[in-house]
Amino acid sequence: MLTVSFALLALVGLSSAIGPSPNQIKNLVTFGDSYTDVVSTGDGGVAWPIYAARDGNFKLFPFARSGATCSNNLTSVPFPSLFESQLPLYFSEKANGSLRLIPDETIYTLWIGTNDVGDTALLTGHQAPGVTLVDTVSCAVNWISTLYNSGARNFLFQNMVPLQHVPLYSSDSYPNRYWTAQRNTTEWSLFMTELVNSGNALSKLMLQTLAPTLHGAHIGLFDSYGLFSDIIAHPMNYLNGTAPLNVTGAAHACVFELNESTSQTGVCTDAVGPAADSFLWFDELHPSEQTDRVVAREVAAAIRRKSSKWTTWFS
Repeated sequence: MLTVSFALLALVGLSSAIGPSPNQIKNLVTFGDSYTDVVSTGDGGVAWPIYAARDGNFKLFPFARSGATCSNNLTSVPFPSLFESQLPLYFSEKANGSLRLIPDETIYTLWIGTNDVGDTALLTGHQAPGVTLVDTVSCAVNWISTLYNSGARNFLFQNMVPLQHVPLYSSDSYPNRYWTAQRNTTEWSLFMTELVNSGNALSKLMLQTLAPTLHGAHIGLFDSYGLFSDIIAHPMNYLNGTAPLNVTGAAHACVFELNESTSQTGVCTDAVGPAADSFLWFDELHPSEQTDRVVAREVAAAIRRKSSKWTTWFS
């Protein structure tokens, strides 16, 4: 009787454990935008999921697409959104049998929000009528429930980076490939600070509320904002290129004339080879490949339970 009782207690403890066990995850399924897309890469090189799959010895299933927002019904941009494109593709492959994943061995990640709050959406008022930050964040968090209802059980939600420090949205920004029209750069930077910090606070609260309602799920929050802030504060701990360390400029920086067409190339300055690894940002919007290596290392360590520095598990 005692043996049976201890065995039952062990099973209960396992099912209610916080986060996956160290060697549990074998498959990595990624959703998001250009920060995660492995084909049209934002970093000009190899995207972080490729490195994370290598570092964690995971099999990678990438669904993220550049330019994506959470839903085109909220922020209408001409790119494959999470809910209208990426998730339907995932469910289609699952339904036709081309995607077969054991739930307990699979973790799903989402890194989105940059385009939802960006210059084609909330920042400039180009969202659908009545849509607010609450709606876009709720949409992102609902990604967990949607996958959970289809059998998924392990999730890592990556919050937004400090976009106010991206060259596109910094107070000392310049006309670039993403925006050449007149703007108040200080206003943009301040507004982006509010959007990102409020959005991250909302997602954390929503995840904390959601976690206890999904029996058997493991839900983690990866603090991208904290990691990137630490890179900005202590670049010598993360960047390792041959040029002076740089957390404000871009390895591939292109300056345009005011109101110049973005179909033009601008005047570009490039850090090539090992020098590019000295930069936090690849261009005016995207992290560099070296930064992606750091993200990959930390995400893999979080999933493998080798580090909890940037990750909080709610269930």
